[in-house]
Amino acid sequence: MAKAQTTSETPQGEVSQQDTPVLPMQYDVRIHSIQFDGPCRATASLNINGCFAVRGVKLMEGSNGLFVSMPGQINSKGEIKDICFPYTREARAELESAVVTAYQQALTQGMNRSPQSAPDPTAQQAQKMGM
Repeated sequence: MAKAQTTSETPQGEVSQQDTPVLPMQYDVRIHSIQFDGPCRATASLNINGCFAVRGVKLMEGSNGLFVSMPGQINSKGEIKDICFPYTREARAELESAVVTAYQQALTQGMNRSPQSAPDPTAQQAQKMGM
């Protein structure tokens, strides 16, 4: 599949990426389950700017603290490759901050009421479809 990329030619005939305005990113993060044992601390889904959804996001505990693991698949070499991912360091930091904040809020809310996890919309959709 070919990549679509916006480019423009400079007067010297060189090709450079066109500067496009960066929209502020808004993340709606839903924490579906929280685990207290093992490296996976939570699973989540994201809605980015109300127009792009990502399911299967995991919040992991590593030796350097919490980090976000994007959904991936195993390629022919046996390597796990992310299906979708933030393209810049800044975008990754912003996404991780949104997920960690949602996780911390879910922990706080869980302490204020009985232990319960948010329903996973993927599982609900599968049930509706008879899977």
